[in-house]
Amino acid sequence: MKIQNVPFCTIEWDTIKPTTHPGVTGEAYWRTFEMGNIRVRMVEYTPGYFADHWCDRGHVLYVMEGELVTELEDGREFILKPGTSYQVADGIDPHRSHTEKGAKLFIVD
Repeated sequence: MKIQNVPFCTIEWDTIKPTTHPGVTGEAYWRTFEMGNIRVRMVEYTPGYFADHWCDRGHVLYVMEGELVTELEDGREFILKPGTSYQVADGIDPHRSHTEKGAKLFIVD
């Protein structure tokens, strides 16, 4: 990831209104900041959330709270707990996530 056209800035996450993104089950609430060529998000998944699509966008994802299961299209699954991250490039290893307990994430893409 090469960050371009982003001057130094801070984000007060509580001032960013969340948007709702329904899954097959449950919901995701995104607080999103976009500048230059990056998108930075605080995402909360409700308990029982299951993504409604396979994603092939690159991310750096960090689990702040809860537990997240990320499934790759090839069938592999990874359980991520607080303090765990994953990184994946654009167009590699399509993935989707779900959570039984709920999760709070920090994502840069």
